[in-house]
Amino acid sequence: MTAKTRADLFAFFDAHGVDHKTLDHPPVFRVEEGLEIKAALPGGHTKNLFLKDAKGQLWLISALGETRIDLKKLHHVIGSGRLSFGPEPMMLETLGVTPGSVTAFGLINDVDKRVRFVLDKALADSDPVNFHPLKNDATTAVSQAGFRKFLAALEIDPMIVDFEAMAVV
Repeated sequence: MTAKTRADLFAFFDAHGVDHKTLDHPPVFRVEEGLEIKAALPGGHTKNLFLKDAKGQLWLISALGETRIDLKKLHHVIGSGRLSFGPEPMMLETLGVTPGSVTAFGLINDVDKRVRFVLDKALADSDPVNFHPLKNDATTAVSQAGFRKFLAALEIDPMIVDFEAMAVV
């Protein structure tokens, strides 16, 4: 499979009526970086974790940047095996992204539906939401309704987790 590009992603958005606004910027690798980007784009800014559980299931967690995620306890909440970070080759193969560029928009590349998607309740309540458009040198904002349209077009029903309560909602 050839991973989709930013242009492919934007064409998908346009085809499904998802309005989007993108800000190009120097590459950012950690949530702490890019404060000026956050200032320029309102809404929820994200951290995205690509994980693999002890049973071999792949997981993508998209959360607000400030959400605390306890990976040692999370497997009890989502019903997975113990979680660890997923290997880079698998990330590239399933989401079409590299470390530092992990994004919910990478789900466009998971044509075999190998990755289960977990959405932070706090992020699900944010509008708009901001993700990298498959590379970490830009940030794309979409409305929460647009994000849900994107997921629905991919036939993805996210598992929504309240990380404060450590419960599926």
